[in-house]
Order: sequence, then structure tokens, then C-alpha cells
Amino acid sequence: MDLGIAGRSAIVCASSRGLGRGCASALAEAGCIVTINGRDVARLEQTAADIRAATGAKVIAVAGDLDDPGAREALLAACPEPDILVNNNGGPPPAPFSALTREAILAGLESNMLTPIALIQRVAPGMVARRFGRIVNITSSSVRAPIPGLDVSSGARAGLTAFVAASARALAKDNVTINSIQPGAFDTDRIRGALAKAAAAGGDLAELRARREAAIPAGRFGAADEFGALCAFLASASAGYITGQNILIDGGAFPGAF
Repeated sequence: MDLGIAGRSAIVCASSRGLGRGCASALAEAGCIVTINGRDVARLEQTAADIRAATGAKVIAVAGDLDDPGAREALLAACPEPDILVNNNGGPPPAPFSALTREAILAGLESNMLTPIALIQRVAPGMVARRFGRIVNITSSSVRAPIPGLDVSSGARAGLTAFVAASARALAKDNVTINSIQPGAFDTDRIRGALAKAAAAGGDLAELRARREAAIPAGRFGAADEFGALCAFLASASAGYITGQNILIDGGAFPGAF
């Protein structure tokens, strides 16, 4: 399917691995010029090289922690007129509610709410002027169905979702959309690390993984390229009538009809 975005410029945050990388790869395959980002310089450069080799696309790598305003400026200097912005950032580590500090809560809000908002504010006016823009926020299924221990992540991402809801409607007339994707369990470093930690505490890794996957109606974890394909469609020319939506991709794990 031709997504109609060949030659468009895209910024994909936190994209050296995992779901961000899946999005960057899918957009590169669709013909976009992709600016990727990550904190690990070596990993980021390798990811850029891998995507270039696989797709032939132009891929620009900008290292830095996007919670730092200077890193955001560097990203926007590398791609000053993005047509597509994919907001992504690592979530805070799981912690019991009773152990949360004010500092931990503020750090989570910075990463998962304030930083994406700052980037949207910077890129949306240019998108309006050019009459094309696609903004995709990667949030979490925990926004819809809370997960114990992820209070900060869930709260910050829910805040982002609500914060941009009105703007999504206001910008629609200019062919600029804002949507979020809510991932469930995907086969990424994050979930593999959590399983390894649980196994180190006294469980069998293969058994723990099998049990976790069996709880998902699809019977497996998601793949990053599946997530990327959804992101690329929301960024496509054909998706201009989809805005203000929060799309769950979790293999059927959320047991709701709506």
C-alpha cells in the first residue's frame, strides 16, 4: 500500500530500539526522510545504518536525552520542518505507590507528558502552514487499564492524552492530526528485561514468558514491526480523517467491547 508520504520528513523520538525503532523503520520503508534519536550513541548509529541498509532511506541520527531542552533543539535543527512527529520516551521504572517520591513523579511527568507537549508546540505551527502534519504519541495500554506499579507512567501518559485532545480537533481543519497508540505487551528489551529480573528472583525464564504470553488472547507478544506499521498508517496521507483517537494494540488483552 502506498502511504502517500514518500519524501516527507519525520522525527521519531527514542527510536534506537524497540517500538520507536519499529516506527522509524516503517516510515523509512514508506519513503520518508527519518530523523531518529536515542541516548546511546553507538546503538543509535548502528540503528541508523541498519535502517539505511534495509530501506535505502535517508536517516539522520541525533543523540541526546529529549528531557534536555538542548537535545530537543538539536533534533529540531536536524529536521526543522517535520511533516511527521512520533513522540516516544522511556517510562519510569515500576515502583509501588507507597515508594513514590515527588522527584520521581516530576521526572515521569517531564519525560512522558511535558517533553512531548513541548515538541508538539514547536512543530504544529509549521505543519499548519504547510497544511500537512501527523503527530503520533506512543503512550501505553496502562492509560486505559491501569497496571500496578506503573502509576507515574500511567498518570503522565494519561495527562498527555487529555492535554492534546482539544488541539487534535482544533488542528484537523488544517490537515494536521494528533493520535496516540497504546501498546500492550511487545517483545522489546523492556519486557525481556522484566522477565529476566523475575527469573533471577527464582523462576524459569521460558515458563514465565510462556505464562505471560498465554494470558494474551493472541497467544504471543507483539512485534515492533507490527507496531511500526500502525504508526506509519496513522502518519499516512490516507489518515487525515483520524484524529484525537487512542488506538489500543495489545493482542486483545484489554477485555472491553469499546
